Amino acid sequence: MSVTVRVPAKVNVQLAVGAARPDGFHDLANVFLAVSLFDEVTATAADELTVTCAGPDADQVPLDRTNLAARAAGILAERAKIAPAVHLHIAKSIPVAGGMAGGSADGAAALLACDALWGLDTPRAELLDICAELGSDVPFSLVGGAALGTGRGELLTPVEAGAFHWVFAVADGGLSTPAVFREFDRLTAGTRIPEPEASPALLAALASGDPDALAPALANGLQAAALSLRPALAKTLAAGTEAGALAALVSGSGPTTAFLVRDEEAAAKVAAALEASGTCRATRVAASPAPGATILPS
Repeated sequence: MSVTVRVPAKVNVQLAVGAARPDGFHDLANVFLAVSLFDEVTATAADELTVTCAGPDADQVPLDRTNLAARAAGILAERAKIAPAVHLHIAKSIPVAGGMAGGSADGAAALLACDALWGLDTPRAELLDICAELGSDVPFSLVGGAALGTGRGELLTPVEAGAFHWVFAVADGGLSTPAVFREFDRLTAGTRIPEPEASPALLAALASGDPDALAPALANGLQAAALSLRPALAKTLAAGTEAGALAALVSGSGPTTAFLVRDEEAAAKVAAALEASGTCRATRVAASPAPGATILPS
């Protein structure tokens, strides 16, 4: 028997970052939007916990116990007092180390798949608690749709979101999220950092489904740090804007860049221009919002 779960990537339409806390994390006002790029994780009964992966950049995905999918299975099994006897296969489509929560998505998917495979019927609140233990972005990967994440991003409040169209430009290589936060701390050292809060204008624009209203409200407090570590991303952002994107920003901690466009026709035009520009490795077109982790019919 096996269980397959499909799980979406995310883009941060607003990422407001507070000062570093004593525990090293940062308080955030993180407006998540799930987009229609998906990984699939299949859990199959096995003698021991193993992980395999296939798809773009699968060679960059760790297959040991540091993988968030493996960690999710281990934590769930420990709580249920059973052996984590499962083989997890990850079919990658979300960019690896790209600021789109690919690893977090796999953790949420594995958690849901193992819960179903083992017949545990774990309450949703406990699944979200495990997600928060795994990482700041993992709870949203389980929930999907659109939400405001506070705390370090793990405390979720659903928000309204209309339909939007996106182009994502995949960069060569990844960026370490901790490294980007360290660069944020370096760049902001000695300055007063305001408490992060969601922008009312952005939330209203998101709910309206109007891309012209959303475009000027998009904001990423980590963008300067990502560009500092990867200056070439500025050329990618410029290429997409010149091609007609309504707005451009680094997705999360990067290095994937996100471009808001008016419709599917505009998405195809911007994607083609980005690929022709030579400033990115590949492009992906997606729509939002998308559902969270979902068990697929067997």
